[in-house]
Formats: sequence, structure tokens, C-alpha cells
Amino acid sequence: MTEQPQPFRDPRLPFARRIDDLLQRLTLDERIAMLHQFAPAVDRLGLDAFRTGQEALHGVAWMGPATVFPQAVGLGATWNDELVRQVGEAVGNEVRAKRAEDDRVGLNVWAPTVNLLRNPLWGRGEEGYSEDAALTSAIAVAYTRGLRGDHPHYWRTAPVLKHWLAHNNETDRDTASSSVRPRVLHEYDLKAFRDAVRAGAVAGVMPAYNLVNGRPNHVSPLLSQQLRSWADRSLVVCSDAGAPSNLVDSEHYFDTHEEATAASLRAGVDSFTDHGQDSAVMTGRIRGALERGLLDEHDIDTAARRLLELRFSLGEFDPGLDPYANTADFDTADHRALAQEAAEQAVVLLKNDGLLPLDPAAGKTVAVVGLLADACKLDWYSGTLIHRSTPLDGLRERFGAEHIVFAEGADLVRLKCADGWLQVPAAGTGQDPVRGAEGALDPALIAGRTDLPPLTCGDTPSELALVDWGNGVITLREPDGRYLSVAEDGYVRASADEPGGWIVQETFRLEAVEGHAGGHRLLHIGTGRYVSVAADGVKVAAPGEELSGSGEAASATGAEASKPANALGTVFETEVTERGENAVARAAAAADTVIVVAGNDPHINGRETEDRATLDLPAQQERLWRAAHAANPRTVLAVTSAYPYALTDAAAALPALLWTAHGGQAAGTALARVLAGDVSPAGRLPQTWYASDAELPGLLDYDIIGSRQTYLYYEGTPLYPFGHGLSYSDFTYSSLTAEREGELLRVSLTVTNTGAVAADEVAQLYVRAVAPSVVRPLRQLAAHRRLHLAPGAGERVDFTVPVAELGHWDVAHGRWTVDPGAYEIQAGASSTDIRSVAVVTMGGEPAGPRPVLARGLEGADYDEQLATEITDRTKADGDAVTAVAENNELLYRRCDFGAGVRGVAVSASGEGAVRITVDGATALVPVPATDGPYDYRTRAAGISASGVRDLRVTLEGTVRLARITFTGDSE
Repeated sequence: MTEQPQPFRDPRLPFARRIDDLLQRLTLDERIAMLHQFAPAVDRLGLDAFRTGQEALHGVAWMGPATVFPQAVGLGATWNDELVRQVGEAVGNEVRAKRAEDDRVGLNVWAPTVNLLRNPLWGRGEEGYSEDAALTSAIAVAYTRGLRGDHPHYWRTAPVLKHWLAHNNETDRDTASSSVRPRVLHEYDLKAFRDAVRAGAVAGVMPAYNLVNGRPNHVSPLLSQQLRSWADRSLVVCSDAGAPSNLVDSEHYFDTHEEATAASLRAGVDSFTDHGQDSAVMTGRIRGALERGLLDEHDIDTAARRLLELRFSLGEFDPGLDPYANTADFDTADHRALAQEAAEQAVVLLKNDGLLPLDPAAGKTVAVVGLLADACKLDWYSGTLIHRSTPLDGLRERFGAEHIVFAEGADLVRLKCADGWLQVPAAGTGQDPVRGAEGALDPALIAGRTDLPPLTCGDTPSELALVDWGNGVITLREPDGRYLSVAEDGYVRASADEPGGWIVQETFRLEAVEGHAGGHRLLHIGTGRYVSVAADGVKVAAPGEELSGSGEAASATGAEASKPANALGTVFETEVTERGENAVARAAAAADTVIVVAGNDPHINGRETEDRATLDLPAQQERLWRAAHAANPRTVLAVTSAYPYALTDAAAALPALLWTAHGGQAAGTALARVLAGDVSPAGRLPQTWYASDAELPGLLDYDIIGSRQTYLYYEGTPLYPFGHGLSYSDFTYSSLTAEREGELLRVSLTVTNTGAVAADEVAQLYVRAVAPSVVRPLRQLAAHRRLHLAPGAGERVDFTVPVAELGHWDVAHGRWTVDPGAYEIQAGASSTDIRSVAVVTMGGEPAGPRPVLARGLEGADYDEQLATEITDRTKADGDAVTAVAENNELLYRRCDFGAGVRGVAVSASGEGAVRITVDGATALVPVPATDGPYDYRTRAAGISASGVRDLRVTLEGTVRLARITFTGDSE
């Protein structure tokens, strides 16, 4: 007789039945253990260990060699959903293939990032897709569908979206609060997550480090109120690394870790990423919360059930039925071709006065210059390159090496010490464990190389390539390409292939020394200490360490004189042997055409943990393109960067500009093929390029409506608008029609290639309310389609747009609404290049004024505000508003007071007063000190108002306003 399997092992049963069976077999301690990122095996039941979290943003990351696709913002620039789906599928297959060889590779992938690129100074802008919610969600849906696979029960990988919610700043990222009014929340920040989750290929989300409206995202009520209402299956919420501890340690939101852990678990966090692989700390906190009655077993089981459903979906319990179990697709010819195609499709032609494309057959000389001309830069979430193509590589291959001249443009310098010159010893041999270490679970733990001799000070100077990346941040590289770096032992060595690591050890700052003409100290940014020359080599000394060598800063004056010499570091004299712009000018003068490759290093000045300070291109790179252009007017600027730049002068002076995100392993080949005309560029900007820093709101200003942010509300003239991108061909838009069919709009148009070359075009569809009742977007993307058309060919393009996309969040009534009236359906080649317009009219009754007698007023439901911010009403739920300056105001438009009111009551905490003004009548409601910010009391005052009137509120003192209600004359 065949023994029946345990029910949880029986594939004939639905997952829910099997999970029920398994849960009741697990002990409480075993269920608690499952809630840590590194869940241990349960040997007695044959359960394997399980790990949440595998980085896969644009390829398998942190696990050694993998196919490296363009950065996420580059995938967004393709505006090609199907291409991105294919990329997701390839990445998912490589995750599976690597998992088969290394069980440290996880199948729960933490990707993609769907935070909206609201502010271009955000350090992690490279990780997102777009500033627009519709484009972001469309690309996210495509990528997650590829990662997930199309089997009805089993998933290739299980994608988790990052980072919930309203997260666009690295500055104070674990303590800053994003003030997000309800309209921005529903129309913008939630939308990118909502549409991706509803598409059904998302396994969960990761909360962000920041707070929203005064409450940490890891205890957000929106996880249950919004997120989990969008899906018909359970969603796993994985905490960000260390965030559970932040609730107490940095945010001070809770007094004890037991309270914090209980609150986050009850809010919806299922998997705790904290204390690395040591699960004992978090499981101990969970047990402590249980003992204190802050949790019960049902809370544990709810989270464990979600995690088990994830594991069942990944085929862990049915290896024989898992269709992805034997996936071996890794670094295949198809993957390499896809990486190249993605890099080609991501290139955006910003300007072209006819200089491009270049003709490789003409035999002309091309100068390839610039600090990124021979670079293939990676970012924090890249895999290790198997294949590598720089712009120089690509252009040599496409145009012939004999037709290419090259000049990097770095300044060549020598550093003089008191006893000689800074010199780099020979490298010797040996594998560099710092770069390309396969199988490293956490790059932050990789230590610097210590098997090389440190720099010394001697008679023979070493010539170093100095690159200024902006804000005074420099790198120094010796002639064979190795960067100066500082290892854990403090010595400076030429040991790094590229800048990188969680804390970059290859960046320095030259600081002028007062009273010492030409003298500089060299500050190592990673340690915050100065470089000193000692008898046993050049090092950054720990405070208080005595250095036995000579060459210390004996010339210190003033306040510096009281510091230990080693703390001040050695004074170096910098001798420039060649300016980079001179080398660039020589190369440019010797060529027919110049390609200047500029941009950023994704590990420097803008990355995770570090926001950018400016939109400006670094000054050294400005000098290079200007020198090239002065020597040769046929100069093209190709910007390879993770972010927009304010290229105002370059855009005015140069005949051609291109931009691409860092394009992964095929970046150089892709750029060369676009320059040669093998591919007509059709990338489109996924975010607005502003003309200067002055056009930007504050980094922490999340009110895109109030401060007129992104293309949706920006009323100025951008340098290059959202959706912009030129082609080597021309296209016309015609025969636009738009009709309502139930709850859908059916939109059709014809796009025709009227040019001479086959090319892609991105047809963009926008909607605009003609006479809105409230501030609405100038236009808003509703759909897009990337097309390939032969010369003279046309294609009829059909779009389906839900009528709800015409709507907005109505704060007056607390609901989503589509106002009656006329709406323009706009088709064009960018958000400002509209080629055809149709009008549709929505019927129905207007929503009417605010029913304040029936609903009262929630403090956060204002129409406009000045100098206030939204904060948490309680630690569990709700919003309140507080002032950030004395000159503050809240405006609530069109409040309907009916036949009249005679009194007003406010629910508020803190201490101060609430001043309410309606049509000239004012009530001052005192708020005596309450017992803390969450102790709300109701205070009343008299006021007379009738009819429909605007209401204004001013907050005094530390008041937190939760709600306002009114008493009618009839009461």
C-alpha cells in the first residue's frame, strides 16, 4: 500500500489547504523563526532554509558574474514595455540558473524600484523608471511579469517592489518625513505601486526608511488599507535592512524594540531584515512582544502564512512540478543580444543640427574624448561584468581603430611631499579580492586589498590622473589604471579597478592650506581623515596615532596648530604636468568630428545614501567639452549618466547632444551603433531636464501640486521636456479619434514615417482637463506605444484608457471622481510636442461644494497650504497638520455652510490656538496644553457663516490640527 504524503506535500491539494496543514505542524518557535530574512531549515519536516531578498534591479546583483542590462532609469527611457518584459524574463532565468549552482541566491527578488523620480537630485534616481506614475507602473508591470513568468501556479521568481512610500531623499532618509497631502498620495505616489500590484505579478513590497506624514513606513496603515486591497493573493512585506531597529534607535518612534516590532508586524511587515544573518535579535524581540501581550499567535501565523504562500509559489514543495526548476539560461547569446538591444533603445537624442549620424564608410577621423570615453561604469546594484564595451571600444570597432583618436582629459599631476614625491610601487601579481569577488552576499563587507605595498614618498614621482567629479570630490589613478584606495589597515594603495563599495574608499578632497602657497592636504572622504606620509608608507592615521616618519604638516597656523600633526595630514604641493583640456583640444583639432563622453560615476556624488548637490555638470567636464568645441565645432556631447544635468550652455553651443543611462555590458557598442546610424535613436526622457538648480523645489518638498513639480505641474520652460527624444527620421500623427465606451475610452491614431530611414517612434497619449474645478496636471500621460516603421509606412495605433484616468482625488468628498466637462486627448512625440488633439465630454453632475456640516473638515484635506506639514494623528493611523512657521495658512475652498452655522469645534493636540476665518468672520480657538502630541482635545468657539465660502485656518504654537466640525443654526 502506497503511503500517502503529508497534506502539505500533496500537490493535488490547493496551496491554502497545504499551508494550513504545515502551519499546524510547526511549533511557535519555528513559526517565529520564519519571520526573519534568514529563516532556518526545519529538519524534522524536511523544510529547507529560506532567504528573502535577492537584488535584481537590472540583472542579478552581488552574486558574481551576470548579464548586466542598462540601469533602471535607462530601461524607463526605452518606453518599451515588451522589451522590458523580455529583460525581466532573462534576469529571472539567470536568477534561477545561479540558484541551481549556489543556494545563497534567493528567488524572492527585491526589484523593481517604483519610487517616482520627482526630484532629479535624488541620489537613487538611477534605480527608478520615471517621474510619471503611468510610465513607471507600465515598465514595472512589464519587468515583474518577466521575473514572475506566466505559469498559473508557480513563479520563476517572486518580485518585491521597492520602496513603499514617497521616498525620494537620501539626506536623513531614516528620520525625514515626507509630507504627502491626500491628492498627491492617491494621484501620484500610490498609483505607481497600485497599478503594478493589480497586474498580478508582484509578490510584495519593501517599505522605505523614511516616514510619511510623521509615521514610519514600516508601521504604515496604508499597507493594510491600500496595498493589500489591490491583490487577490497575499502579499509579503519585507522590511528594509535595519529599518526595524531604526524605529527605536534613530527615529525614536517607540520606546522599546518589542513595541516597535509588534507595531510593524501588526501593520503588515512579515519578514524582518535586520542584524544580517543573526536572526536571534529579531526573533527575541518577537518573543518579548508576545510575552508582554503586544502580539498574539494569530499575528505570527498571519505573517508566516504569507511567507509560506510565497515559498509554495516558488515551487519549493513541488520540485518535480516546478517548470522553472531546471532553468539553465545564463549569459546566453540571446541575453547578450537583449542587453545590446536594451542599451540601443535607451539612447535619447536630445539635439541634432544635422551632424548625426556619422558615416563610418567615409573614412573620417573621429576623436573620442572625455572622462567616460573609455569607461563602462557599474552601480551599486550591478552584477559583475562578463562582457564589457566602452564608447571607445564601440567606436573603434564600428569606425575602425585607425580612424579613432583618444584623449581621456584627466589632469595629470604629481604630488610633492617634504622628502620627495608621492610614488606608487609596482603592483606585482595576485588576484584582487576587492573587485569582482564572486558570491559575495554583501558588498559592504568586502575589505580593501592589503597584499600590495602602500604608497611611499621618494625621489621618483608617480604621475597620477586626477578626475574632479564635482563638489571637490576627486579620484587619483596611477598609469596602469589602478585607483588609489584605502584599506581597513589605513594604508593608501593603488589597488582598486574602480571606485565602489558601500563606503567608497577611492575618493579624496584636496584642501588648500592657509599660508602655504600651492599647498594642499589630501582628505580621504571614506574615513574622514587626512593622508599622511609615515616611515612605513602613506596612510590615513587614526586619531591619536603617532607617526614616526617625517614630512608632517609643520607649517600649520592658527587653529590648526593645536591639532596633532597626524590629524592634519601631510601638506602636498600639486604639480600639474598636463591639463586634461589641452589633451582634448589636441585630439579634437586632429579629427573631423569629436565625441565628448561626459557623465557621472554611479558610486560618486549621487547614489544610495547620498543625494546630489546640483544639476550642473562637474566643472572639469565643462572645460573638456568647451575645449573640444573651441578646437572643432563638429563636437557631439554624449552624456552617460544616471541623472539629468543642466546642460544649458552645451545645448545652446553644440550641434548635437545625446543622453543614455549607464548601459551595462553593451553600452559602448550601443552608443557607437546609434552614432553610426545603424540604429535610429528612439529613447525618450523619462523625467524632466531642468535648465538650472533654480527651477527645482526643495528636495524634501513632496507636494508636487503645491510646488508645481514634474512635467505634470511645472509651469516653466524645461531644458528638455518629459518624453523628449529625436530621431533620424520624421513622423506625422493623424486621424486621432476618441470615443467613450462604458468605462473605457477607445483612442486611435495613425503614425506615419515620412522620413528616409526605418526607425522607431514612441507615440505618447496625454489627457488634460479643459476647465478643471481644482488644480489639475497641465497634461498627464495616459498611454504610450513604441513602434518600428519603415520609410513611408504608417500604422494605426489603438489605445484603451479607463475613464477613471481622467479623474482626481476629491478631498472635499473623500473619493475618486471624474468631473463632468471637456477633456482633451492629446497625441504627440513628447509632453510638449503635441501633434493632434481630440475632445471628449464627460457627463454627470458636478461633485458640489464641501459638505462641511455633514462631514466636517479633516485637517489634511486642504486645497492649498503655506508653511505647514502633515504629521501623524496617532502612531497607528490618521493625519493631522502642524505649522512649520508662524506665517502659515490652510485653505479649504467652497465650504457649504448651508443656512448658517453658529459655532466651530476643533480636535487638536499640543499647545497654542487655531484661528479660523470665513468671509471676514474670525474665530480664535485656544488649545491649552494637552498631554503630549497624541492627546487630542476638542475645543469650541462661536462663528457665523452661511452659504458657500472659502475657509482659512492659521495654526499657532505647537498645535496639531486633526479635524474641524461646525454647529448649524438648526441644532
